Amino acid sequence: MMQPQPIGVFPGAAGFFLLPLVPEADRLIPLLLRGHVPDSWPESWCFFAAAIEGKSEDEVLALLPEGPEAAYNRFILDPQAHTYTLAKEVISGDFTLLLDAVAWRLKLCETPPPLGDTAGEIRAFLLATQAYDAFQRKGWPTGLSFLFEAAAVAEDVSPVFSARLYAEWAATKQMLGDHGKETVEGYQKALALLETSSFQEARAELWFQLGSVYQTGAGGRKSSLLEAARCYHEALKVYRKDTYPEEYATVHMNLALAYLAMPALDRSAYLRTAAAIQSLREALRIFKKDTHPELWASATVNLANALQHVKTSHPEENLWEAVALYEEVLEVRRPKDDPLGYARVLANQGNALAHLGAFSRALPRLEEASRLFCAYGEHEAANAVEDVLAEIACMRKQAASNEKMEQ
Repeated sequence: MMQPQPIGVFPGAAGFFLLPLVPEADRLIPLLLRGHVPDSWPESWCFFAAAIEGKSEDEVLALLPEGPEAAYNRFILDPQAHTYTLAKEVISGDFTLLLDAVAWRLKLCETPPPLGDTAGEIRAFLLATQAYDAFQRKGWPTGLSFLFEAAAVAEDVSPVFSARLYAEWAATKQMLGDHGKETVEGYQKALALLETSSFQEARAELWFQLGSVYQTGAGGRKSSLLEAARCYHEALKVYRKDTYPEEYATVHMNLALAYLAMPALDRSAYLRTAAAIQSLREALRIFKKDTHPELWASATVNLANALQHVKTSHPEENLWEAVALYEEVLEVRRPKDDPLGYARVLANQGNALAHLGAFSRALPRLEEASRLFCAYGEHEAANAVEDVLAEIACMRKQAASNEKMEQ
């Protein structure tokens, strides 16, 4: 049977299929291993083309050629005990271990197969299977070690499969709370391996994930936040508003938060805030109150917060827009559902109203925010609100004093 095989390259069932040997294999397999499809397919590979195109299982089954690969592929499409047995009867050598690994993943075997003397993409698949077995048992370090080895083994043979494994390794580390150098390098490795592939959507997703690693682990460092922003801009080269609206909006949300988190210590800070406002407005073109209520509320609050602090020639206009945006969120957020989130919106709105001199409207909002913060142990936030209330009291006292003097 032919090796190498494009296992792990394409999504869905195609990522598990085996291809029979054809005269053009030496020319076509390198294309498939990099995620590219040929202009024309050998007749016995038409089932693979149909799977890549998303055709139904029945259509793919109808195109399966005869041979041991067909028995294996039939098991992939119909994973039953009897199709497993039939495939086992005709598959031999390293491919038997591959079949057993797939059977384990499909819960037809209790334990994954050993690695044996396998090599290349088959060994990488078996190592990844060992990793998933370790993950199921919460053996995260062991699983990560297997997964990294799998990616390294596949790297020279099947670059796209290797990229997917490196990406999975990095995503697992990220899920476990690791936002350090190794996780960054895992995503970077995957991106490099996919650079000349046809999977540009996968690269956009990886750029987004890498950006989130930089952003989460930034700790306020401008350099890391700038790297995050650069990653998000790369993702936006693929995630366009008309083709990937939700991804487009999500990237813009994260981009805005990265800009807003940068220390405002240089002259370009106001430009970053302005860019953040623009990104949040873009996100709100997609995230609507009725379709994405939580994301809409988050984007709306962040936009209102940014409007309060951006340098502009019309600050009052921005502050009134911020007040209106907070009011929209308060109409849908309930203190019983998220009391602290509700309190933060009240505090921010009260602060904006105070800056506008609308003290009578600001006071009840600030007082309610302070009460909620105290009730839930957020004493630092409560103290900040009390400072604003004290400042309002001083300004009102000063205004009253000035009025008496004028009389």
